[in-house]
Amino acid sequence: MEVPLGFLAKLWSFLSFLPFFFLLLMLGLLKGSVVAPLAGGIIVFGNSAVIIGLWPAHFLWTYYCVAETKRVGLFLKILGLISLPLPLLLWPILAIFGSLLGGLGYGFFAPLVATFEAVGETTTDKFFHCFIDGCWSTLKGSCTVVRDFTDFCFHSYFSYMDELREKVPPNEKPVDIKLSKLPSCFLATLLGVPVDVVLITIVALWKSPYMLLKGWKRLLEDLIGREGPFLETVCVPFAGLAIILWPLAVVMAVISAIISSFFLGFYAGVIVHKEDSLWLGLAYIVSVVSLFEEYVNDLLYLREGSCLPRPNYQRNRTPPDDDRHDRKNEMEGSGSGSYNSKLLPQQSKTLKCTIQQYKPVQVWDWLFKSCEDNGRMLLWEGLVDVKDIGESILKGNCKKLSVKLPAWSILQCLLASAKSNASGLVISDEIELTENNWPRDKVFEWFIGPLLIMKEQIKGLQIDENEEVWLKKLVMDSNNEKPEDWDDIRFPSQDNVRRAQLQAIIRRLLGIVTSLSRIPTFRRRFTGLAKALYMEAVQSGVLEDHVVKSSTSERGQGNEGPSDGGNGKNSRSWEENSEHEVNGSGNIV
Repeated sequence: MEVPLGFLAKLWSFLSFLPFFFLLLMLGLLKGSVVAPLAGGIIVFGNSAVIIGLWPAHFLWTYYCVAETKRVGLFLKILGLISLPLPLLLWPILAIFGSLLGGLGYGFFAPLVATFEAVGETTTDKFFHCFIDGCWSTLKGSCTVVRDFTDFCFHSYFSYMDELREKVPPNEKPVDIKLSKLPSCFLATLLGVPVDVVLITIVALWKSPYMLLKGWKRLLEDLIGREGPFLETVCVPFAGLAIILWPLAVVMAVISAIISSFFLGFYAGVIVHKEDSLWLGLAYIVSVVSLFEEYVNDLLYLREGSCLPRPNYQRNRTPPDDDRHDRKNEMEGSGSGSYNSKLLPQQSKTLKCTIQQYKPVQVWDWLFKSCEDNGRMLLWEGLVDVKDIGESILKGNCKKLSVKLPAWSILQCLLASAKSNASGLVISDEIELTENNWPRDKVFEWFIGPLLIMKEQIKGLQIDENEEVWLKKLVMDSNNEKPEDWDDIRFPSQDNVRRAQLQAIIRRLLGIVTSLSRIPTFRRRFTGLAKALYMEAVQSGVLEDHVVKSSTSERGQGNEGPSDGGNGKNSRSWEENSEHEVNGSGNIV
């Protein structure tokens, strides 16, 4: 599509675009008004059934786990037991109300966006897809939402509670509070909530016109000049849709700021208890408003910093003025700076493609693709058997597949990254995640940060190929809970310090994957992975060998002694292969 040049060409492009846009908009609104009640009904009734059905179990089990846990002290446990009824009683109300709003919003906007997606350059028969796209897929997506919510309430919740009831190591002290600090904490909270809610609301309302006007200005420039993300033909309708929906985005941003202000105000009590100072808690109440304004200014590309006072509310912390000075020097030393880089337009073909290019989604896809490839390989080697796959499909609690298999896939990526001396993580032969291309997302940084540290540790250990082969078996078959678990294993290195370091890396990976397994989408996607491995076992004949060996072992159990556990391949085959196996590239994909 040629970009119009000159004022008259741009004006004609804009006027000719309007009828086309309004027709798509009316069709999208009609589809949204029809699909929204159906999608909202599916989500509301499905989630409500799960919430109400599991609420008695959640109520009783939460109280039991809090009463039994050794991770918190006596006073904090008593305070938790006293305050638990309020959130437990509010949970069904807020969850059902949130399901209603989310279901109606998803059911309305998904068909609306799909209508504009249907006019893409790669879409054939655009007229047909304008009417069809976004209807059935939205209803299927609503069922997926209910399934993921069910997984969270039925599996993730109980997993968190089981972790709460785990035994505490002898050298770990339980988290507790001091009764002498409670009056100061309550006073700071009582002052912090109303003050921060009022001030942050004022700042959000004051900045909202800037957000509205600057957003409209940028979108209109991109629409008329056909620049930025709306350079390509298919994205032009999205420009008009974004202009219309931009006030809604501003309103949602203000509401989110008001809701978050309550939690920011509550945190003043935590500061008082942590720093053992009421004065620092009061300083936090003032300082958090300045921090919020600075965050908004950075988001809207306004002036740097904040005009509001920011007293220091933490001991042994860099003063705010010095911290801002360091950040300014860092930005000046980085060439053009991240500010200008944020203003550079990024081209995108369709909204759906933009979502697929979001790096956490790609890493999520690569992880499961790696688990599928490694699962097939481990199935042939006998480290994963048909019983594990069946247990994962029927019960959904097979630790070897849901935790150890992803841990080995990530460890394989770390080994490949350490071998190639990469600055980031090599997730495929052509793609490397570095600080320059992964998203500035806090959740993703919390996940990727420990992996980079472990990669440097592995690089320092200089693991050879023979050790890599043995690490595979140790991850999949060993407990890795204490150093004695490796005593009976013929690991190539006899250095106790080296073995302890490797074992610590494996334990940390298992902990990271355990946290990832509680994400609702993880269980749904891993069920599909287990089914794919089952089909692989059927097609490769491993399942047939398992059935034959199981029946043979049952008939000859009295004469031949215990069987090999039905691994589909004899356990000696792994040791035979490990003598000459050479690990591949270790890529996630």
